[in-house]
Amino acid sequence: MLTIFSTPKPFVGHAGIIQRNALRSWSLLHPDVEVILFGNEEGAAEVCQELGIRHEPDVPRNERGTKYLNYMFDRAWEISSKKFLCYANCDIMLTSDFCEALKVAANAHAEFLMIGRRWDTDITEPWDFQQPEWDSRLRSLAMLKGRRCGSSWVDYFCFSRELFRGKMPAFLIGRHGWDPWLTWFARHSKVPLIDASRSVVAVHQNHDYAYLKQGAVSAAGQAEATYNWNLGGSTAWHYYTTKAATEVLAQGRLRARRTAWYGPIESRLVSSGYKVWFFCLKLTRPIRYRLGWRRKPIGNTL
Repeated sequence: MLTIFSTPKPFVGHAGIIQRNALRSWSLLHPDVEVILFGNEEGAAEVCQELGIRHEPDVPRNERGTKYLNYMFDRAWEISSKKFLCYANCDIMLTSDFCEALKVAANAHAEFLMIGRRWDTDITEPWDFQQPEWDSRLRSLAMLKGRRCGSSWVDYFCFSRELFRGKMPAFLIGRHGWDPWLTWFARHSKVPLIDASRSVVAVHQNHDYAYLKQGAVSAAGQAEATYNWNLGGSTAWHYYTTKAATEVLAQGRLRARRTAWYGPIESRLVSSGYKVWFFCLKLTRPIRYRLGWRRKPIGNTL
């Protein structure tokens, strides 16, 4: 049926808890779901052995040690025998509503890409998968106390197995830029792009971003993000989000989205608006400072 693959951060502290939660939720989705974890990060081998999932420790990396995403997509295709593949970030928990959405999409189309917005939710402890209806409890927690993010916050990509094989540029994982390309490529290839946000509660377990450090490490990350954005030729794909989906999955049915053509245009306009706004802020900073309009730091700055 389905292969879900991902790559983790080290299994240390809170990151270890939420990644175990995610991997466990995937392995319990359906008897015919397999999970593959790429990378030799601390604790990965032990967790894979514990959960009975496949471990692929060797992944090509750039000179800074950042992994290449295209290798993982192609390798997952190579070793999987399933009809559908799904890349999900390793902090995303999925439940039975994901499998139901996949069934609807697969019954309607031979080829497709299914995506959806995530729900930011505070989860700090190992999830109790032994409790009955653990998945419905998880969805309820997300919808009651979590927050559904905007159209660009997509953390899972479920697709027919031939869609991306050998076609993805050499994107770096963990940096901005690769995810809208996947969405754009489906549209460019005239493959149905399905927005399952109304049907799938994809639970993103909130965490800090301490790994995005300041100084040289932060500068290196920005350089890698720029590298990603410069791949793929035209910059048009930068603006593809769930609003570019040609179909919407809701209440067990697929419906055509007649405004799909406008989605990338709207995203481009919003992005341009932000650039103009921040440019104006930068340009007027000296004047605002002299007039006392500039916000001062709060608290002790020593």
